[in-house]
Amino acid sequence: MLRGLPALALCAIPLLAAPTAHSAPAATTGLAATGMAGPAGVRAPLPLFEAIDRLPVAVEHREGYKRELYKHWNRGLNAGDGCDTRKEVILAEAVEAPQVAAGCKLTGGSWRSAYDDVVVTDAGRLDVDHFVPLADVYDSEQAPWSAARREAYANDQASPDTLIAVSAASNRSKADKDPAEWLPSDGSYHCTYAATWVGTKHRWDLAVDENERRALLGLAEDCPTTTVVYEPAV
Repeated sequence: MLRGLPALALCAIPLLAAPTAHSAPAATTGLAATGMAGPAGVRAPLPLFEAIDRLPVAVEHREGYKRELYKHWNRGLNAGDGCDTRKEVILAEAVEAPQVAAGCKLTGGSWRSAYDDVVVTDAGRLDVDHFVPLADVYDSEQAPWSAARREAYANDQASPDTLIAVSAASNRSKADKDPAEWLPSDGSYHCTYAATWVGTKHRWDLAVDENERRALLGLAEDCPTTTVVYEPAV
Protein backbone atom coordinates (compact mmCIF):
# COMPACT_ATOMS: atom_id res chain seq x y z
CA MET A 1 0.00 0.00 0.00
CA LEU A 2 1.37 3.40 -0.90
CA ARG A 3 0.95 6.12 1.64
CA GLY A 4 -0.17 8.89 -0.66
CA LEU A 5 -0.13 12.55 0.29
CA PRO A 6 -2.96 13.82 -1.90
CA ALA A 7 -2.71 17.51 -1.18
CA LEU A 8 0.89 17.90 -2.29
CA ALA A 9 1.33 14.73 -4.32
CA LEU A 10 3.79 13.67 -1.66
CA CYS A 11 4.51 10.00 -1.55
CA ALA A 12 5.95 7.71 1.09
CA ILE A 13 6.76 4.22 -0.10
CA PRO A 14 6.14 1.82 2.76
CA LEU A 15 8.02 -1.42 3.01
CA LEU A 16 4.89 -3.22 4.14
CA ALA A 17 2.18 -3.76 1.56
CA ALA A 18 -1.60 -4.14 1.92
CA PRO A 19 -3.99 -2.29 4.27
CA THR A 20 -2.24 -0.47 7.11
CA ALA A 21 -3.05 -1.18 10.71
CA HIS A 22 -4.23 2.41 11.12
CA SER A 23 -6.99 2.61 8.59
CA ALA A 24 -9.52 0.33 10.24
CA PRO A 25 -9.73 -2.44 12.81
CA ALA A 26 -8.46 -5.58 11.17
CA ALA A 27 -7.15 -9.04 11.92
CA THR A 28 -3.86 -8.55 10.10
CA THR A 29 -1.15 -6.00 9.52
CA GLY A 30 1.11 -5.55 6.54
CA LEU A 31 1.08 -8.12 3.77
CA ALA A 32 -0.91 -10.74 5.62
CA ALA A 33 -4.29 -9.42 4.54
CA THR A 34 -3.59 -9.95 0.86
CA GLY A 35 -1.27 -12.93 0.81
CA MET A 36 1.16 -10.93 -1.35
CA ALA A 37 4.72 -12.17 -1.39
CA GLY A 38 6.09 -8.65 -0.99
CA PRO A 39 9.61 -7.33 -1.53
CA ALA A 40 12.72 -9.27 -0.65
CA GLY A 41 13.32 -9.42 3.08
CA VAL A 42 9.69 -9.26 4.15
CA ARG A 43 8.94 -11.95 6.70
CA ALA A 44 6.11 -14.41 6.15
CA PRO A 45 2.95 -13.72 8.14
CA LEU A 46 3.32 -14.93 11.72
CA PRO A 47 0.45 -15.75 14.07
CA LEU A 48 0.37 -13.12 16.79
CA PHE A 49 1.27 -15.65 19.51
CA GLU A 50 4.33 -16.78 17.58
CA ALA A 51 5.42 -13.23 16.79
CA ILE A 52 5.25 -12.38 20.50
CA ASP A 53 7.23 -15.50 21.43
CA ARG A 54 9.99 -14.46 19.04
CA LEU A 55 10.54 -11.11 20.74
CA PRO A 56 13.57 -10.99 23.05
CA VAL A 57 12.70 -10.42 26.72
CA ALA A 58 14.84 -8.02 28.74
CA VAL A 59 14.61 -5.70 31.72
CA GLU A 60 13.89 -2.09 30.76
CA HIS A 61 16.61 0.53 31.21
CA ARG A 62 15.29 4.11 31.38
CA GLU A 63 18.33 5.76 32.99
CA GLY A 64 19.82 8.38 30.67
CA TYR A 65 16.74 8.75 28.47
CA LYS A 66 16.06 12.14 26.91
CA ARG A 67 13.47 12.73 24.24
CA GLU A 68 16.02 14.89 22.42
CA LEU A 69 18.09 11.77 21.72
CA TYR A 70 15.56 10.96 18.96
CA LYS A 71 15.74 13.89 16.56
CA HIS A 72 12.30 14.72 15.22
CA TRP A 73 10.68 16.02 13.22
CA ASN A 74 13.11 16.13 10.30
CA ARG A 75 12.44 17.46 6.79
CA GLY A 76 10.48 14.38 5.77
CA LEU A 77 10.53 12.48 2.52
CA ASN A 78 10.33 15.54 0.31
CA ALA A 79 12.76 18.12 1.62
CA GLY A 80 11.44 20.76 -0.77
CA ASP A 81 7.73 20.60 0.07
CA GLY A 82 7.91 22.72 3.22
CA CYS A 83 6.39 19.92 5.31
CA ASP A 84 8.26 18.07 8.05
CA THR A 85 7.71 14.38 8.83
CA ARG A 86 4.83 15.15 11.19
CA LYS A 87 2.91 17.14 8.59
CA GLU A 88 3.62 14.54 5.89
CA VAL A 89 2.12 11.81 8.08
CA ILE A 90 -0.94 13.96 8.78
CA LEU A 91 -1.38 14.58 5.06
CA ALA A 92 -0.84 10.90 4.25
CA GLU A 93 -3.51 9.72 6.69
CA ALA A 94 -6.20 12.25 5.84
CA VAL A 95 -9.56 10.73 4.98
CA GLU A 96 -10.43 14.03 3.37
CA ALA A 97 -7.39 16.00 2.20
CA PRO A 98 -6.84 19.39 3.82
CA GLN A 99 -5.84 22.52 1.94
CA VAL A 100 -2.12 23.26 2.17
CA ALA A 101 -0.83 26.83 2.28
CA ALA A 102 2.70 28.24 2.45
CA GLY A 103 4.76 26.80 5.26
CA CYS A 104 2.63 23.63 5.15
CA LYS A 105 -0.22 25.30 7.00
CA LEU A 106 -3.20 22.94 6.90
CA THR A 107 -6.86 23.94 6.86
CA GLY A 108 -9.90 21.73 6.52
CA GLY A 109 -9.68 18.00 5.97
CA SER A 110 -10.72 15.11 8.19
CA TRP A 111 -9.05 12.18 9.90
CA ARG A 112 -10.15 9.08 11.80
CA SER A 113 -8.27 8.57 15.05
CA ALA A 114 -7.87 4.80 15.41
CA TYR A 115 -7.18 4.82 19.14
CA ASP A 116 -10.56 6.24 20.10
CA ASP A 117 -12.58 6.00 16.85
CA VAL A 118 -13.01 9.76 16.75
CA VAL A 119 -13.31 11.85 13.57
CA VAL A 120 -11.02 14.88 13.74
CA THR A 121 -11.65 17.84 11.43
CA ASP A 122 -8.90 20.17 12.66
CA ALA A 123 -5.26 19.15 12.03
CA GLY A 124 -4.31 21.16 15.10
CA ARG A 125 -6.15 18.59 17.23
CA LEU A 126 -3.99 15.74 15.93
CA ASP A 127 -0.80 14.31 17.35
CA VAL A 128 1.54 12.10 15.34
CA ASP A 129 2.32 9.26 17.72
CA HIS A 130 5.35 7.00 17.67
CA PHE A 131 3.49 3.70 17.90
CA VAL A 132 6.17 2.40 20.24
CA PRO A 133 6.89 5.55 22.26
CA LEU A 134 10.39 6.98 22.20
CA ALA A 135 10.92 6.29 25.90
CA ASP A 136 9.90 2.66 25.42
CA VAL A 137 12.25 2.39 22.43
CA TYR A 138 15.09 3.60 24.65
CA ASP A 139 14.09 1.09 27.32
CA SER A 140 14.05 -1.68 24.71
CA GLU A 141 17.21 -1.06 22.70
CA GLN A 142 19.28 -4.22 23.05
CA ALA A 143 22.46 -2.20 22.53
CA PRO A 144 22.69 1.61 22.45
CA TRP A 145 21.62 2.95 19.07
CA SER A 146 23.53 5.51 17.06
CA ALA A 147 22.08 9.01 16.70
CA ALA A 148 21.33 8.23 13.05
CA ARG A 149 19.31 5.10 13.91
CA ARG A 150 17.36 6.98 16.54
CA GLU A 151 16.53 9.72 14.06
CA ALA A 152 15.53 7.07 11.50
CA TYR A 153 13.08 5.52 13.97
CA ALA A 154 11.66 8.87 15.05
CA ASN A 155 10.87 9.81 11.44
CA ASP A 156 10.16 6.35 9.95
CA GLN A 157 7.77 6.68 7.01
CA ALA A 158 9.15 3.60 5.25
CA SER A 159 6.69 1.51 7.26
CA PRO A 160 3.03 2.55 7.60
CA ASP A 161 3.07 1.38 11.22
CA THR A 162 5.78 3.31 13.08
CA LEU A 163 3.96 6.66 13.04
CA ILE A 164 0.22 7.26 13.30
CA ALA A 165 -1.94 10.40 13.35
CA VAL A 166 -4.42 10.23 16.24
CA SER A 167 -6.42 12.61 18.38
CA ALA A 168 -4.23 14.62 20.73
CA ALA A 169 -6.38 13.50 23.68
CA SER A 170 -5.84 9.80 22.99
CA ASN A 171 -2.12 10.22 22.42
CA ARG A 172 -1.66 12.13 25.65
CA SER A 173 -3.61 9.46 27.49
CA LYS A 174 -1.20 6.87 26.09
CA ALA A 175 1.96 8.94 26.77
CA ASP A 176 4.91 6.52 26.98
CA LYS A 177 2.91 3.53 28.24
CA ASP A 178 3.22 0.02 26.81
CA PRO A 179 0.29 -2.41 26.35
CA ALA A 180 0.57 -3.58 29.98
CA GLU A 181 -0.28 -0.03 31.05
CA TRP A 182 -2.53 1.38 28.31
CA LEU A 183 -4.78 0.23 25.49
CA PRO A 184 -6.90 2.24 23.03
CA SER A 185 -10.38 3.11 24.25
CA ASP A 186 -11.76 1.59 21.03
CA GLY A 187 -11.78 -2.10 21.95
CA SER A 188 -12.30 -3.17 18.33
CA TYR A 189 -8.78 -1.88 17.61
CA HIS A 190 -7.02 -3.97 20.26
CA CYS A 191 -6.00 -6.87 18.01
CA THR A 192 -4.60 -4.51 15.39
CA TYR A 193 -2.92 -2.47 18.11
CA ALA A 194 -1.18 -5.54 19.54
CA ALA A 195 -0.08 -6.76 16.10
CA THR A 196 1.25 -3.35 15.12
CA TRP A 197 3.12 -2.96 18.41
CA VAL A 198 4.72 -6.40 17.99
CA GLY A 199 5.54 -5.82 14.33
CA THR A 200 7.19 -2.48 15.13
CA LYS A 201 9.27 -4.08 17.87
CA HIS A 202 10.42 -6.75 15.42
CA ARG A 203 11.09 -4.19 12.68
CA TRP A 204 13.43 -2.26 14.95
CA ASP A 205 14.85 -5.25 16.87
CA LEU A 206 13.48 -4.12 20.22
CA ALA A 207 12.95 -6.21 23.35
CA VAL A 208 9.90 -6.48 25.61
CA ASP A 209 9.85 -6.71 29.37
CA GLU A 210 8.03 -9.50 31.17
CA ASN A 211 4.91 -7.47 32.05
CA GLU A 212 4.63 -6.21 28.48
CA ARG A 213 5.01 -9.74 27.12
CA ARG A 214 2.30 -11.10 29.42
CA ALA A 215 -0.08 -8.29 28.41
CA LEU A 216 0.53 -8.98 24.71
CA LEU A 217 -0.06 -12.71 25.18
CA GLY A 218 -3.30 -11.90 26.98
CA LEU A 219 -4.42 -9.78 24.03
CA ALA A 220 -3.43 -12.56 21.62
CA GLU A 221 -5.87 -14.93 23.33
CA ASP A 222 -8.70 -12.76 21.99
CA CYS A 223 -7.09 -12.40 18.55
CA PRO A 224 -6.72 -15.99 17.22
CA THR A 225 -6.71 -15.00 13.53
CA THR A 226 -4.43 -11.97 13.87
CA THR A 227 -1.09 -12.18 12.08
CA VAL A 228 1.99 -9.98 12.03
CA VAL A 229 4.14 -9.03 9.04
CA TYR A 230 7.11 -6.71 9.22
CA GLU A 231 10.32 -5.87 7.42
CA PRO A 232 13.45 -5.23 9.48
CA ALA A 233 14.62 -1.63 9.32
CA VAL A 234 17.86 -1.16 7.45
